[in-house]
Amino acid sequence: MKLKTFSPQDIAGKKVLVRVDFNVPLTGDGRVSDATRINAHVPLIEELSRAGARIALCSHLGRPKGQVNQKYTLRPAADELAKIIGRPVAFVPDCIGPDVPSAVSSLPAGGVAVLENLRFYAEEEKNDADFARKLTAPFDVFIMDAFSAAHRAHASTRAAADCLPSFAGPLLIREIEMLSAARDNPKHPFVLILGGAKVSDKISVIENLMAKVDTIIIGGGMAFTFQKARGYEIGHSLCESEKLDFAGEMEDRAKAKGVKILLPVDVKVASEVSADAAVKTVPADAIPSDLMGLDIGPETVRNFAGALQNAATVLWNGPMGVFENPLFAAGTRAIGETLAEITRSGAMTVVGGGDSAAAIVQFGLEKEVSHVSTGGGASLEFFEGRMLPGVEPYVL
Repeated sequence: MKLKTFSPQDIAGKKVLVRVDFNVPLTGDGRVSDATRINAHVPLIEELSRAGARIALCSHLGRPKGQVNQKYTLRPAADELAKIIGRPVAFVPDCIGPDVPSAVSSLPAGGVAVLENLRFYAEEEKNDADFARKLTAPFDVFIMDAFSAAHRAHASTRAAADCLPSFAGPLLIREIEMLSAARDNPKHPFVLILGGAKVSDKISVIENLMAKVDTIIIGGGMAFTFQKARGYEIGHSLCESEKLDFAGEMEDRAKAKGVKILLPVDVKVASEVSADAAVKTVPADAIPSDLMGLDIGPETVRNFAGALQNAATVLWNGPMGVFENPLFAAGTRAIGETLAEITRSGAMTVVGGGDSAAAIVQFGLEKEVSHVSTGGGASLEFFEGRMLPGVEPYVL
């Protein structure tokens, strides 16, 4: 899938509105605690600055529900961006209205401003065309660079594209190129790794990719629904009882297509998720009734790593356990380390956003795989085969 991008003459000296994702975590005293999403947009910001553009960045933050709520102001993101790029970043206390054209006109060539939270207006999430016109009116060009918001048909992700000459930004293009390579034209053997809590979150991904994969590795909480469908004792482990039939049917379909499905053979269990939980490893088909599975065990790690050794393409979406707790992080870390190893050997390894991305960053492996997506929900919907509303206007 190829997307429409801008040329130097499209942006030189222009007033450019960029949809970014500055939906970043904040500390209790209102500072940015993780600037990963801000850093992802810096290459585009610098390119526009070098071209002499006057740049306004728009984003949402949190869920203010269409009302002004200073808990969700983007001012901390503007302050953090100024630190990152080493020069002033103006903050505009609104995203529409007279403050915006005045602030943008006041910028020097190459100057940068951050507009206030788009979701302070209910019209943003309604994809309201009039709001989009007000948002884009002070500008010459619109660039969509927020892949992580591209699955939402909002005014700033979809309607804005109809108001100005519009282009896909480099982050959006990189995401689509890498995710398309895994989804649409994978080299074989192709291994799909699925984890996280719920089977229901991954049903459409499984159905869309079943015909393309060679092996499906299933860990995390969703594995226990498959284990239960096989008749195993899973104790207090997570289980979607309403998806047991699907799990069984999926295994039958995979077998008919010659697709291998690998489930845990041993798991780490405890009675609770805590820093001092009593942890032990048990067979995956015999979890004690008073315990729950919280990570894959060492034998499973060896099995999963072995299945990945000869892979040419790997897509990973969902952790293998409660990786935020060091007691249950080993399985997820091992998968990340294995992906880093096979990437060095030439495999293409793509990590979906959300918890998978958080995990690989936590373990310091984000630069050791081919691509870590910035979008959790967006990457999931993309792998379900959907056309994302924030991408559609730019498809060539």
